[in-house]
Amino acid sequence: MADNPRIEDLRRRVQKDPASIAFAQLAEEYRRAAQFDQSVEVCRAGLAIHPGYLSARVTLGRALIELGQLDEAYEELELVLKSAPENLAAIRGLAEILHKRGALGDALARYEVALNLARNDPDLQQTVDDLRRQLRPQKGPQPQDGLSFEQIQQELTGHLPPVGPVSPAAVPLAAPPSVPMPPPSPKPAATPASDRTVRTVAALEQWLAAIHVTRAERRA
Repeated sequence: MADNPRIEDLRRRVQKDPASIAFAQLAEEYRRAAQFDQSVEVCRAGLAIHPGYLSARVTLGRALIELGQLDEAYEELELVLKSAPENLAAIRGLAEILHKRGALGDALARYEVALNLARNDPDLQQTVDDLRRQLRPQKGPQPQDGLSFEQIQQELTGHLPPVGPVSPAAVPLAAPPSVPMPPPSPKPAATPASDRTVRTVAALEQWLAAIHVTRAERRA
């Protein structure tokens, strides 16, 4: 496949004058044409003469990304940002590298910086939105049977009477139908404090049993 006229013209200019800064344009045209190896080669040759040419270094970094040479690409783009912290292409390139490495949080931070510089970029906005959704904390699975700790708290809040002497008659007695109650066993003489504790625990057990029965009836 023949090269396009733009590449041919730039190549002749660079061949005529190897020190020409036209190398940066030629390398970028190669990158846009998906000729990444040629882009890298031209960039490195030109940067050996013009090491401070930042646009060529960005082109080099982006071409290396396409070739999968992420470590080298990262180094090149970091060099750009040391001299030009708001270079949009370098920021996006670093974000892409982090994204490819699976460092989603760091990638999102870079993409957000880029979006702040290019607020009307729909592709960049979509990328930021997608990463935010991926990183959003997910709720844990809900229990299929029985009550969670939070559900017990909610149920008790609605059923518990004011603090005071517990009257068994004030609580609807209900027990899980599938669990037989054990026969009563002899109990030692209880002090008033221990008797109150026992009655409170018994009442709580009855409330929990009533809650389970009510939930079972709702599901039936």
